[in-house]
Amino acid sequence: MTDMTAIEITEPGGPEVLQRCRRPVPTPGHGQVVIKVAYAGVNRPDALQRAGNYAPPPGASDLPGLEASGEVVAVGDGVSWPNVGDVVCALLPGGGYAEYVATPAAHCLPVPAGLGLKEAACLPETFFTVWTNVFDRGGLQAGERFLVHGGSSGIGTTAIQLAAHFGARVFATAGSDDKCTACLRLGAERAINYRDADFVEVLRAEGGANLILDMVGGEYLPRNVKALADDGRLVQIAFLQGPKVELNFAQVMMRRLTITGSTLRPQSDLAKARIAEALRSHVWPLLEAGKVAPVMDSEFALADAAKAHARMEGSTHIGKIVLKVG
Repeated sequence: MTDMTAIEITEPGGPEVLQRCRRPVPTPGHGQVVIKVAYAGVNRPDALQRAGNYAPPPGASDLPGLEASGEVVAVGDGVSWPNVGDVVCALLPGGGYAEYVATPAAHCLPVPAGLGLKEAACLPETFFTVWTNVFDRGGLQAGERFLVHGGSSGIGTTAIQLAAHFGARVFATAGSDDKCTACLRLGAERAINYRDADFVEVLRAEGGANLILDMVGGEYLPRNVKALADDGRLVQIAFLQGPKVELNFAQVMMRRLTITGSTLRPQSDLAKARIAEALRSHVWPLLEAGKVAPVMDSEFALADAAKAHARMEGSTHIGKIVLKVG
């Protein structure tokens, strides 16, 4: 087969700009593998790219899709694992909304025992993001108070489970009682419906958050600073409300706060490979033991990618949305 079905972004815009197309099947470069995609995960960065606000890094596919699961069908030079025929899930530089995708071999992970390809497709983007930001960058320790915003999202459901497993006291915000219930079920000590309660007051009453993971931005930034305990850390990973806000840095200085953040896609291949190794050592055993698991929301056909984006942007989902490809 020389060409394949894919979903491309025809122009910057809403979900309707996602259209089917035919593209050449990729070939693996040095250190790469090609995966016959079974399922592709749908993530917020896909929607940002679709809207024209998150350009692919140099050399990456212009097709959306940052994670997938499937069978390895081709292997480039310099690859010792995985092999042709192995079933994997992988973090992708792009191109997941397609029948075949190329990605660095070092960004592949085995499908955890006990999980299917559908569930495995939901692991890479969220677990890479949560591990590097909550544990590496954020330094979360057992016994600390951890607040995650958007607790019912793919990132949120993953962060709650991992933080609770490693002994943190977990607090989460969400926008409905059903979403709050889901957060509690996953291990949150307290789920705050932000339409009814002020997370700043809740956290200050507990002594403040030692670590906050935020993807909202905007007016949440000064509120997060107020919600932090002295010496607390804020890790910013997205800006649903925008990246610019006025902040009084006197509070940061007097209370010795740390504000940091990251994005995953522009990081080097080596950095992502190191995250993959950490996940394989510290998190994959938890998945295989059933101690943590991806929370599934819904499945759409590849041809219905626009509907999947509409559901994600409607913010009624709980957990992960996938596209069935193969």
